[in-house]
Amino acid sequence: MTTPPTSVGAPGRSPVLIIGGGLVGASLAIALDAAGIDAVMVEAAAPRVGEQPSYDERNLALARATVNGLSAIGVWKHAAAQATPIRHIHVTRAGEFGSVRLDAERHGVDALGWTLPARELGAALLRRLDECTRLRRLAPAKLAALEPRDDGWRAIINTGEGELTIDTPLLVGADGTASFVRERLGIGAERHDYGQTLFVCTVTPERDHAGRAYERFADDGPVALLPLAGRRCGLVLTVPGEDADAVAALDDDAFVAFAQQRFGWRLGRLTRPGKRHAYPIQRVAASVLVAPRAVLVGNAAQTIHPIGAQGFNLGLRDALTLAELLADAADPGAEALLARYAERRASDREGTMAMSHGLIQLACLPQPLLGPVRSLAMLALDRVPPLQGLLARRGMGFRGEPPRAVLERLP
Repeated sequence: MTTPPTSVGAPGRSPVLIIGGGLVGASLAIALDAAGIDAVMVEAAAPRVGEQPSYDERNLALARATVNGLSAIGVWKHAAAQATPIRHIHVTRAGEFGSVRLDAERHGVDALGWTLPARELGAALLRRLDECTRLRRLAPAKLAALEPRDDGWRAIINTGEGELTIDTPLLVGADGTASFVRERLGIGAERHDYGQTLFVCTVTPERDHAGRAYERFADDGPVALLPLAGRRCGLVLTVPGEDADAVAALDDDAFVAFAQQRFGWRLGRLTRPGKRHAYPIQRVAASVLVAPRAVLVGNAAQTIHPIGAQGFNLGLRDALTLAELLADAADPGAEALLARYAERRASDREGTMAMSHGLIQLACLPQPLLGPVRSLAMLALDRVPPLQGLLARRGMGFRGEPPRAVLERLP
């Protein structure tokens, strides 16, 4: 039997219900709490760093706008000590001339972004969640069923203490790529399998990275090195899917030799690889972001190719835009409000998805005739100031109509 419907916060007010407590879901919950909005967050994993799948071994490249947003909601103070500034970005294509070089000082900022292990960001989010006063966290817990109502949704939640019923005026799907909420809402999704697998680990380069991030494209996919503390680097290596098992079976020496061959010698010899983790790459884009009294954020709304490291950055802008709109709303599930959310997110979402998809198609396409075109494009982006400025601003996360929390004065 279910218990009677529950609420948190002020009497007579039903909470916003967030399904999913990963990086984006937790960020949204914190932003709503900071805005004085009652919410319930349901997460399948226990509230510990080691239990949450998204708090894993990936090394995240956080755009400048993302760090602004995390600072605004009180998360960055718990993570800053573990972060490494990205002061330079260097992009090349194997076997072709031309490169793109972005420099923070040239664009009037102290850093273009920061790198941070996902596990450390997860730990910072958990510490900030412990400070929330208007949030109810159900973890481990699982959404079992949804029932539409005239004024919202009734959710049946399975917890360790039994079944719980929650009525909400706004249902938020932050439950990842295989979103149950998206499926239950009847929202379709466009899927594209890139036929690639991503390997991530840490390595130690012979030369100091000096705050420089590298991305190198090739026929087999991109490879990146991200600066980390202690002169370490985060390696992001893409391989064709059919080669994934063979690469996974390599011992450490053979794997580093393979990574060295793919990346090159700009930082000298790579050594001391950390534990490897593999992630198949796919693109999943929801056909719409909203339904009656429901909204999708983060990977439930769009899972994109990790090229350019835009996934969490895009998802956080989803969360902060939604929180900003809800802060001034009498009815959090109002049709006009959700339409405004979709409108606000359209340019940023579509532009970022098109960039990531188009870049992997163009930069890694094994077509020799494209080589001169790609090289000339890189030269233009590197040497034409307006193009360089546009690229830097978008890379720092300032595109479309961003949430106020991420904004700052830029030259």
